[in-house]
Amino acid sequence: MSGIALARLTEERKNWRKDHPFGFYARPKNNADGSANLFMWECGIPGVTGTLWEGGVYPLTMEFSEDYPSKPPKCRFPKDFFHPNIYPSGTVCLSIVNEDGNWKPSISVKQILLGIQELLNEPNPKSPAQQLAITLFIHDMEEYKKKVREQTKQYPPPN
Repeated sequence: MSGIALARLTEERKNWRKDHPFGFYARPKNNADGSANLFMWECGIPGVTGTLWEGGVYPLTMEFSEDYPSKPPKCRFPKDFFHPNIYPSGTVCLSIVNEDGNWKPSISVKQILLGIQELLNEPNPKSPAQQLAITLFIHDMEEYKKKVREQTKQYPPPN
């Protein structure tokens, strides 16, 4: 394992525990032996109050490579997550988590999750990743809203 990546992820975990936005969660998955896998995190992003996404907490995995923080983590929602900037595979299309985009090693897990939360409610029509979602977003807002509300019901907040 990369010492730099491991040290940074250990620091990220410590910072998250001390200070994270309300309603979010981010924690390393456990290995088979019960130890924490700092390279694979389970996260939850709450929908912002007063938006279509309100009432849901959307599961996201963050997969870090041994090249982190030189390279961004891969951020994925469940397969077929409905959003104009989420690929059918669940991969998030957002410049701050794109190696060839606006990624900077100084960007934190907290900043990534807040950026993805903002993307949920403010899709970027110039960077579509999913045909149906972008078509509805541009041409049939009522149907788009209906699909988002249906999806929100699939992701209630954890107890």
